[in-house]
Amino acid sequence: MHLLSVEHITKSYGEKLLFEDVTFGVEDGDKIGIIGVNGTGKSTFLKVIAGIDQPDSGSVSVGGRVIVRMLSQDPVFAPNETALEHVLGGDSPQLRAVQAYAAAMGAMELNPGSEKLQQELIAANARMDELDAWGLENEAKTALSKLGIQDHGAKVETLSGGQRKRVAMAAALLLPSDVLILDEPTNHIDNESVAWLEGMLQKRRGALLMITHDRYFLDRVSNRVIELDRGQAHFYQANYSRFLELKLEREEREAASEAKRQNLLRNELAWIRRGAKARTTKQKARIDRFEALKDAGPKAADGKLELSVASSRLGKKIMEAEGVGKSYGDRKLFSGFSYIAVPEDRVGIVGRNGSGKSTLLRIIAGKIEPDEGSVELGTTVKLGWFSQEREEMDETLRVIEYIREDAEQVKTADGTTISAGQMLERFLFPPAMQWSPIAKLSGGEKRRLQLLRVLMNAPNVLLLDEPTNDLDIATLTVLEDYLDDFPGVVFVVSHDRYFLDRTVDKIIAFEGNGVITQHTGNYSEYQEYAEKRAAGDKASNAGGGQSSSAGSSKGSPAANAGAGKPESVGDRQPGKERALKMSYKDQKDYEQIDGWIALAEEELTAVAEAMDAASSDSAKLQELAAEQQRLEQKLEELMERWTELNLLAEEIAAQKKG
Repeated sequence: MHLLSVEHITKSYGEKLLFEDVTFGVEDGDKIGIIGVNGTGKSTFLKVIAGIDQPDSGSVSVGGRVIVRMLSQDPVFAPNETALEHVLGGDSPQLRAVQAYAAAMGAMELNPGSEKLQQELIAANARMDELDAWGLENEAKTALSKLGIQDHGAKVETLSGGQRKRVAMAAALLLPSDVLILDEPTNHIDNESVAWLEGMLQKRRGALLMITHDRYFLDRVSNRVIELDRGQAHFYQANYSRFLELKLEREEREAASEAKRQNLLRNELAWIRRGAKARTTKQKARIDRFEALKDAGPKAADGKLELSVASSRLGKKIMEAEGVGKSYGDRKLFSGFSYIAVPEDRVGIVGRNGSGKSTLLRIIAGKIEPDEGSVELGTTVKLGWFSQEREEMDETLRVIEYIREDAEQVKTADGTTISAGQMLERFLFPPAMQWSPIAKLSGGEKRRLQLLRVLMNAPNVLLLDEPTNDLDIATLTVLEDYLDDFPGVVFVVSHDRYFLDRTVDKIIAFEGNGVITQHTGNYSEYQEYAEKRAAGDKASNAGGGQSSSAGSSKGSPAANAGAGKPESVGDRQPGKERALKMSYKDQKDYEQIDGWIALAEEELTAVAEAMDAASSDSAKLQELAAEQQRLEQKLEELMERWTELNLLAEEIAAQKKG
């Protein structure tokens, strides 16, 4: 079902062209991720589609009964309303029925003897039955709880900015809509909430358009990608990982086309320089061709973000925490935390919102004192603190003034000294933008500027508090590469599972009730361990309450590495069970699978060649891309089957020898 049409929309911000002549349609079931470098106009793009902002030209057409809702980065709330009231404050018939029933119940409690109010309550009750709205309040409370808002009666105006965003998200998810538009939905929510939201959006009916930097989230939820790049929109019928492949193919085709254009241009230029006289029609046409080739060049690239900043020397003693604890009032966040940092540590800090992750980072940074225990930093430590709070920036300053407050010059990793202005250019702040007030930058551009200032101080211990909030994927990728080569120590609080998997090899986990555990490995490895431990605890409780030592969060990571590991073919012990043998199907597959794999590889090669030949036929390319994806999946399944059969054959052979 067609829901929405975007026709030739163009939008500029001052002299900057955000996007130009964009046309596409949105169908029921589309889950579209919007990708682009900060400042390319992604949020403005969504606002135009939602009807909040108007394009300079073009139009957006919405179907007659189609409901479009947008969760903005800065939601608006009514004065004095509670979190639950905001979520239930929509305009759908079901929500109005819930509101009417709540009002009737409240009135009856104040005047229980009124027959008029009793009739109103009966009518409200009947309306709730008619619309099947009884579960709506419970759904609202569940959504708030899953998004980390436990006090449903809290006044929204007393909540933090991140909490208000989550209240607005719960409302957006609960209110009926055909097209839901989300701008950075994973900001300010913890890993558990991201996983819940991911599941909700995967199951949700209707269409979805979203901006997000969370690459796992984007990969698992989206089935289409729109990339905004230098004013152009590029469309991909794919999730994030497939988008990366298709983008690479597109850029290779564009590079080949540009090389061909440059070659033709050189030939025409040589002819022009031989002194051609523009007298005849033929010569005039040739000169016109030269001008056309010259004008047909690709748009100038926005530049490539570069992170090349020197760091200070780090001594043997880095950071030693001993028995650290912190409370706020009667609430104990954590206690007994001890850790000794070693060179090139990469430590991820994870846990639910409000569990004390950022507090621990602030204690390490010396910004607040622990209630118990101590933290000692080595004499050579130079901290770099990248806060999630943008309020620390004076937005009346110009971009270059903000950087010059810390350093007029900076030394790069190769020993070169460059000016603050040159470093800003490397960070995609061209000279014209450097004299703009910070207030005029987008949220992502402000975060990029803040990151640059932190790194210009040449730290050797980086404390990153939610570094992925508001940074675009391109900047995150460069930051990840920078951390690969960073010789110092990194502590990072993040809910971005991809970023954690990419950058850390140790996890400090806040697991509730003040318990902190430590694990070796990245986030996915920790999550797998935690899930196995939870399943083991559940089984133990069901079986009489015996606990398993393998499931203990206080055991060493090495001792627990194999806890709950499912048995594979290669794990079975020969001689301790009945003799192994291949089934008839296994034997036939074993004999033929090498040929099947070779055939699949040949088919993939043929499709790749066909794609090269059809580089100018977008419809044919799309058809071939789908065939390529099918063949890649087939080959992957064959390789898995090949592995399984060969393991079985090896074990049978070993059993016979034994």
